[in-house]
Amino acid sequence: MKLAFSTLGVPGMPMADVVRLAAEHGYQGVELRAHPEEPVHPGLSASGRAAVAKEFEKHGVEILTVAGYARVAAEGDDGPVLDEIAALVELAHDLGAQNVRVFPGAGGQDPATADETAARRLAAAAPHAEDLGVRVLLETHDSHRAGADVARVVGAVGHRRIGALWDVMHTWLAGEEPAASHAVLAPYLGYVQVKDIASADDPTPLPLGAGVLPLAACLDTLGGDAWDGWVCWEYEKRWHPTAAELPELLTAGREHLLRLGAAGR
Repeated sequence: MKLAFSTLGVPGMPMADVVRLAAEHGYQGVELRAHPEEPVHPGLSASGRAAVAKEFEKHGVEILTVAGYARVAAEGDDGPVLDEIAALVELAHDLGAQNVRVFPGAGGQDPATADETAARRLAAAAPHAEDLGVRVLLETHDSHRAGADVARVVGAVGHRRIGALWDVMHTWLAGEEPAASHAVLAPYLGYVQVKDIASADDPTPLPLGAGVLPLAACLDTLGGDAWDGWVCWEYEKRWHPTAAELPELLTAGREHLLRLGAAGR
């Protein structure tokens, strides 16, 4: 099991400090939030991209994902959404990142229409991702919270460069058991995003193990520490500024995940 954390937990932090945190606290990778308020985003220059890639390479830390905000099931024309995905794929390629994260974002549309829209756009984005060696992962989120929702879309695309990102909070909020989530997502699974919260009504981020999310059950479905894929801690500090600072929690969080992994062997 390889561990990463998301820069959503350290909003605005310079990349050199992000890399240092990962290296010092035993995380092999980082998920980079790609947004204009962050140091890394699709508008970053070629020289800026090269500098970020070099910083990570120098310290032996991988860039797991460029976490974008394209909404593949949103109403409207396909063109702007495809352009947004293409820009994220190119950013990931330039940084040496394995993946791009996208959201469903269907809103209140008819589910069948939303599924068809999302699958059509992801299929259109797949050849460019293939050419650049990047995988586009649809996250269990918003309109498609359950693993079954995301699996319907990704399965309809049927392309190896289109996969799924399992956010364990959203599948839990959807009322889906971890074993059921894993069963439908496993054929497409890119990696797993973990977090912890106090309750369904209070999503303020907590240290891993201090809340109600079934983290042990989720990791058990992966095979514990025999699984050689990625688990990424998404600590949503950006949306909850009064939450504890992530850097002081990173070592304990890593140790907690490794304990759960070992218990699930």
